[in-house]
Formats: sequence, C-alpha cells, structure tokens
Amino acid sequence: MSTITLLTDFGTEDAYVGIMKGVILSVNPSAMIIDITHHIDPHDLIEAAYIIKSSYRYFPEGTVHVTVVDPGVGSDRAIVALEMVGHIFLAPDNGVLTILMDEGKINSIVRVENARYFLESVSQTFHGRDIFAPVGAHLSRGMDIKKLGSPVDQQNLVHLRIRKPYISDKGELVGNIIFFDRFGNCISNIDVNDLKKFDDGGSERMLEIKIGKNTIKSLSLSYADTKPRGPLAIIGSFGYLEIALNKGNAKLYFGVEKGDTITLNLKPI
Repeated sequence: MSTITLLTDFGTEDAYVGIMKGVILSVNPSAMIIDITHHIDPHDLIEAAYIIKSSYRYFPEGTVHVTVVDPGVGSDRAIVALEMVGHIFLAPDNGVLTILMDEGKINSIVRVENARYFLESVSQTFHGRDIFAPVGAHLSRGMDIKKLGSPVDQQNLVHLRIRKPYISDKGELVGNIIFFDRFGNCISNIDVNDLKKFDDGGSERMLEIKIGKNTIKSLSLSYADTKPRGPLAIIGSFGYLEIALNKGNAKLYFGVEKGDTITLNLKPI
C-alpha cells in the first residue's frame, strides 16, 4: 500500500482537503492518505518548512509528501518534485523545502511540467486539486519523477532566508519563536545541537531562558515539572526548545508573537 502525506494551510472548514483526497483516490484507489496538518498559518512558508522537515522521517520509505502552502498559486512560480532519503517531496518552488534539503543527499529534482499527469482542466487558484493531488497520486504508484519534467539544479531553486540561532556579543545564545502549537507552546529555532554547543559541559553554571520580560531557570524534563499555570522551558518532541505553560497557553501568558526573541544565558550557580 502506498502512502501520501498532505501538509497545507487550507484548514478543514472548507472542501479543499477533501477534494484533494478524492482526486488522489481517483488516480490511486489503494493510496493511504495521511494528514500531517492543514493548519499551517496561512501563507507561512517558514512554519511549513520546519514541519515537513521534522515530520517526514516518521513515515516509511517510499512515502510521497505533498506540501501545498502556495501563496504564489497561479503565478509563474514553478512546482518541483524532489527525491531524497527514500522519500519523494512535491511542493511549490517557493522555498518551503529549504530546511529539508539540508537533511541529506538529494537524488534528483525535477520541474513538474508534464500536463499528462494533471487534471484535464487546471484552474488558476486550486493547483492542490488540479496538479499536486493527481501528480502525487501517480508518484505513489511508483512512477519515476523524471517523467514529470526537466531536471533542476538545487542552486536554482528558491531558498528562504531562514533565521538561525547565534551567539551575541554578550555570549548569549539568541533564537526566535518559529510557530505555536494548538496548546500555545512557543516552538523556537534552537535545537538540541545548538544547546549542546552553547553549554559544552562547563560546570557550576545554570541555564537561564529569557522570553519577553520573563526569565525561566533551567530546562524541564516534562510539562508537569512545574505547578499548574507555571512557565517552563523544555526540549519538545521535534528536538527544538519550546516555552510552555503547564496546563496553560504560553503564547497568551507571555504575550509573544512569531519572530520574537528567546535568549539563553549561562549563570554561575
């Protein structure tokens, strides 16, 4: 059985996602369709880039990952198919695969041009239905991506400018909030490796995390490490530092937004 994942900013209140699934099943009735999420904030390519990069590895090799966060739909932006680490990724050429491409060796990239694999009539506003869904379905049946169009060099793809954590002049590790989950947890771009490099085993030092005007002392191992409604910092399931509130909403509690700064210091005990 072939697996197709869907990641979009369509939400689930409208018919868009259901129609995409109908098209997929019309081409490949045996496809197993998995929703990663349809609640990416509208047009937020950075959030989508982090989610697809963090999610794909939990699916079996051979999975086709269809990402439709596509503010340029109907324009001259291209669509690309990319094969790497045993998976196939189908997405607009708008930078949404930027972080993913740092994950491993890319086997091939092609521009999706062969209209034979599109629906007969292609609209200007719903390429998710008319191109992404049927092309993804054909790929899930084992079709070689090279049948979709001409090869593309990775350097010629659109790349997002991704903020990365850095060490400030004060010796602080500075990162940013990338997105919020439905619990209001604030997920940052600081990952486990960033933390290991920052706190390289030095003794007699305590980690302090600053968010807004608030300071959290040390990392927690679980959300229940603090009292209810108490703030905490934790390494989340995707391996990124997140700021949370035990049984509460950290986004509202701290009054923060995407892009806001999280600063880490090492203080003597």
